[in-house]
Formats: sequence, structure tokens, C-alpha cells
Amino acid sequence: MSELVIKNLHVGIEDNEILKGLELTVRPGEIHAIMGPNGTGKSTLAYALMGHPNYEVTDGEAMFKGENILEMDPDERSHQGIFLAFQYPVAIPGVTVANFLRTAINARRKAEDPEDKGISIPEFRTLLKERMDLLKMDHSFAARYLNDGFSGGEKKRAEILQMATLKPEIAILDETDSGLDIDALRIVSEGVNALRGPDFGAVVITHYQRILNYIQPDFVHIMLDGRIVESGGPELALLLEEQGYDWVREKYSAVTA
Repeated sequence: MSELVIKNLHVGIEDNEILKGLELTVRPGEIHAIMGPNGTGKSTLAYALMGHPNYEVTDGEAMFKGENILEMDPDERSHQGIFLAFQYPVAIPGVTVANFLRTAINARRKAEDPEDKGISIPEFRTLLKERMDLLKMDHSFAARYLNDGFSGGEKKRAEILQMATLKPEIAILDETDSGLDIDALRIVSEGVNALRGPDFGAVVITHYQRILNYIQPDFVHIMLDGRIVESGGPELALLLEEQGYDWVREKYSAVTA
């Protein structure tokens, strides 16, 4: 696995610059948490890395496996091993969870080898059941239409099920904890932790310390005004929980004055 190296990233939407020279490196096996007030660019970073068409990259690069992923189409970025768990997953009526996941697996396999015939149905069923058991999901979930009529917690579990099935090398979790009760949060976190290892890195975007009680980060970063202005270990998230962001704003203002 290669590290993800983001350098001098500038991103805007509708002529409004949001990211203003962001720098971040995620190495193999590392979990990074990104925190910050609303409007600082956390979700913009996630969408820009995955190629959302509404977000315009005006400068910088994001290198992964020796290539600038910002020059790739979204599906190519996924085939490289990058995954985004959405804050607000969309419903796809008429497409079952199982069919969606098998199609995604086969698309990645074909990108790696155009002659690949795809995963067999028995092999896929075994894989899917294993991953659903990991997330404590009823197997009937696979026959439901993706996110159609799902509760907030079910949508987030479906996102983590996709991640567990596709096994990306870099996962970006955009406020996956939003709207989850304690039980759902614990189950989702257990799914993420089950993937931890030398071949899996993650960026966890969150407002709250509580998910970091379950997914222990190696590094915590604070975003303000489109940049990462403070980095540290897990203790940094605890400090934010106790004191809020005022001290960060004061420190950042003093540096940029």
C-alpha cells in the first residue's frame, strides 16, 4: 500500500475558495481524525478527493501509488483503493444491497484485469455473509434496495458494509457518526476496527469525540479556514471536548496576524 500525500490543496465551489493550501499525509496503517467547526472545509476535502464534480481543484495534488488522483475520474480513484463513506448516503430504489456490492467488486476486478470474469455467486455469497456477520447485520438486509427506506443507522451500516466488502486501502469517513445512537455507533466502529491493519488507512471526519472513543486515532487534526492548523495525538480531541475551538481560533489568528 502507498501513502496518500496531499500537498497545497486548493478547492472551491461556485467561485468560493474553501480549501486554502491543505496539507496531509496518511501512511499505511494510520487512522487520522479531522475535526473542526462547521464550514471549515472538512466535507469539501472528502468530496474533492473522490472527484465530486461540483468541487473545483484550483491548485495542489493528492498523490497515491505514485499518481495524482485528482486527475482521475471518480471510478478510477475507487479502483485505486480509495473509498468514501458518505455523510448522507443516497437511496437507490430497485438495486439491492447484494447486487450493488457484487457489481462494485466486479468493476474493481475488471479494472485490475480486463479478462477477469468476475466473482462467482457462491464466492460472493460467502464473502457477503462473512462481512454482514462482522457488522452484526441480518442476512435479509442484502435483499433490500440500497438505502431505500433505511433508518439513519442502517444507512451508515450499509456504508461500512460496502467498505468491509470492497476492502479499500484508504477510507474516508465523512461524519459517519452523525445521527447514530450508541449501539449503532459501537457496531459501525467495530466494523472499522476489524479492518485496521498495515494495509488499511483511514481519515475519520467528525465533530465529536465520542466516535474516537471507539475508533482510536493515531493522529488528530483541527481544520480552520480551509487549512489544518493544529495536529496532535488522541489527547487533542479530548482537549477540544473540554475547551471547544476558541483557543484554536485565538492561536491561529495570532499566527496569521
